[in-house]
Amino acid sequence: MHKLNFINLDNVNNIYSFNKIKLMQQQVIKNSFIGQELQIGIDVHKLSWKVTIACSGQKLKQMSMNPNSDELIRFLKTHYPLASYRAVYEAGFSGFTACRELIKGGVDCIVVHAADVPTTHKEKMQKTDSIDSFKLAKALGNNEFKGIHIPDRELEIDRALIRQRERITKDIVRIKLRLGALLFQFNISIPDRFTKTQIRSWTKAYTSWLLNIEGLEPSLNQIITNYVNLGMQLRKELLIVIKQIRSLGFSKYKSDLELIRTIPGVGFMTGIYFLVQLGDIKRFGNNDELNSYIGLIPKMHSSGPKTRASKLTNRGRKEMKIDLIEASWISIKKDPELKQTFERFCQTMTKNKAIIRIARRLASRIKCVLANKKEYKIAIQE
Repeated sequence: MHKLNFINLDNVNNIYSFNKIKLMQQQVIKNSFIGQELQIGIDVHKLSWKVTIACSGQKLKQMSMNPNSDELIRFLKTHYPLASYRAVYEAGFSGFTACRELIKGGVDCIVVHAADVPTTHKEKMQKTDSIDSFKLAKALGNNEFKGIHIPDRELEIDRALIRQRERITKDIVRIKLRLGALLFQFNISIPDRFTKTQIRSWTKAYTSWLLNIEGLEPSLNQIITNYVNLGMQLRKELLIVIKQIRSLGFSKYKSDLELIRTIPGVGFMTGIYFLVQLGDIKRFGNNDELNSYIGLIPKMHSSGPKTRASKLTNRGRKEMKIDLIEASWISIKKDPELKQTFERFCQTMTKNKAIIRIARRLASRIKCVLANKKEYKIAIQE
């Protein structure tokens, strides 16, 4: 009589499940991008993004999508699993929120200055969103980019407050210029009793005269009144913003602001503007990097033995450059060493060129004070 061999069904099920899982893992590995790096170029717009996904210079996918970082992250991890991702987009209106969100989601993202994107003549003649996004991805794969500094969200909000003051100030200036143009258009002469300072500052006496000019048509008087009311309203808004900035300076930035204000020529507004705009001063390796960021370096053109330096570069923060130059004019009156240096420069160049060099020295003093956390001491001339 033969002995029957019974098969354990539980073992069969376990073996089947194990083989199935192993097969699935092999399939995942086969369809994955393990060890590969994908470059993602994003042409950012308000309503949509044009995204190009490339690998080693070869275009894998190009698509339009909603301007949503989470959606892009999900797409990458679903269709290109286990790869490493690098993304880039140009600095502009969209700020740094998308970059921070992509980094948080596992995508190594940088933001670049638009002028640093390499562009051929053909790409300039045929500029499209598709070409721009692929150009970004290709240049990223060739390591042609050096990303700009990405501030944290809190610092970016503080910058927005400082820039709000700048924009309101510019709006007030525009209102004053438009009103001045209106007076000139209708041949309305400003009385000699008002000085240029009173007219520029819109003193109480000057605004009172504007609201009560005699001999004009009621409709013209109304237009003048509208300009005055608009200007006064903007001034009220400006005072509110300045109060908020001062509160910021006496709390979060108090210690650094006290240090930076020991430098001759650096007042409260200049100091808080520099602190917010520069962020971590240690990110500038040397003074040349700081001057380049501010925009205090000239345009250079060299051909053969000839080298020609022209006007200051357009890059950098224009307002920071202006504030620093204005502070330099004050500093040469208070700091004997800077005054002596300025006078020496003036022997070989104009005062306007000399003050630019003083501004660079002032920038290096700001960097030194903030990096070392020590007050600036004016050198005593013997």
